[in-house]
Amino acid sequence: MSKTQPFFTLLRNAAIIAPNELGKQDILIAGSKIAAIGKNLELPQGYDGKEINLTDHTVLPGFIDSHVHMIGGGGEGGYATRTPEIVLSKVTTSGVTTLIGCLGTDGTTRHMESLLAKARGLEEEGLSTYIYTGAYEIPTPTITGSVRKDIIIIDKIIGTGEIAMSDHRSAQPTKSEYQKLAAEARVGGMLSGKAGIIDMHLGDGADGMKLLYEITANGEIPKAQFLPTHVNRNAKLLDESIAWAKQGGMMDITSGVSPASGSSKAIKPSAAVKKALVKGVPLTQITMSSDGNGSMPIFDEKGNTIGVGVASQASMLEEVRDMVQAEGISLSDAVQIVTSNVAHVLKLRHKGTITIGADADILVINKEFHLKEVWCKGQHMVENGKPIVFGTFEASSSNS
Repeated sequence: MSKTQPFFTLLRNAAIIAPNELGKQDILIAGSKIAAIGKNLELPQGYDGKEINLTDHTVLPGFIDSHVHMIGGGGEGGYATRTPEIVLSKVTTSGVTTLIGCLGTDGTTRHMESLLAKARGLEEEGLSTYIYTGAYEIPTPTITGSVRKDIIIIDKIIGTGEIAMSDHRSAQPTKSEYQKLAAEARVGGMLSGKAGIIDMHLGDGADGMKLLYEITANGEIPKAQFLPTHVNRNAKLLDESIAWAKQGGMMDITSGVSPASGSSKAIKPSAAVKKALVKGVPLTQITMSSDGNGSMPIFDEKGNTIGVGVASQASMLEEVRDMVQAEGISLSDAVQIVTSNVAHVLKLRHKGTITIGADADILVINKEFHLKEVWCKGQHMVENGKPIVFGTFEASSSNS
């Protein structure tokens, strides 16, 4: 669990990617907020404080992971293939400080109430958390009996998802059923000041994004109301999502879906970002999430599960690194995809940037792109690459 930490922390002489480049400056953290940014800052006299020299290091905003299976997912291969719940240190050592939880294929033995409780628990342990209401199927599971009511009444619910489309595991809903759900989420978001986003799982089905185009054709529900995810799972789907994003929609690339993870048809996430940018997709229309702790089932041509893995949140930092080192994307642009872009589409105020008044969600990397330090809302969670704050039931030298 958390240990006592200073109210003031001064990060000195780091190169700041906010995600725009600010050069070498100091950052003063006061409690959970960024209080000052500038040169030659000092700790306030008479207060408890700590100073950390970050020369030769780079400071980034904490990553926002918009698609995480907090209480596990999967089960497509039977009960033994249900993935486990996520634990605090696995999140923080991946550079993620804010996460949005969802259900997936299984909306029967996994429940919205459990997801909400898990989100609240992770927040007590130090993270910032939100959730989507629903699961793959339509009608989709909720807490209050209504997607609209869930979004309006329950503070942590910011949209609905993950709703399945073009996937043999979906409930095979009609266009009108998708439209009705989208309208519920949109109005719920409008009335509550939240995003009301529809996190749309896209599978390998031949129809791809066809229904999304049909749903938004008359303009009543804008393309920006949807966050289509897993769009790099095959080349055809990536091309469709690029066209979608160039028309004003969002495209969410999954860092945990890649040939290296067993998805043989997938496009490597960093390469998918590069292709989208080369094809003319505005940077602001691209986000990336991990699918963390979701199952990675492998199906044969008949739809039978022949293998299963677990998606890791660590893939986000790895793909940001590869955007820069392998694809030649600037660090500022790469970081924007996992920070400020996500905060904007999800309407997460005070997140995704290093600015005065923002939440002190901060990462520090060294020249080799290794994660060295993490602060979540001003709380020091990772030090010199190792977790120093652990979840309630995690084994550690401090709480074992």
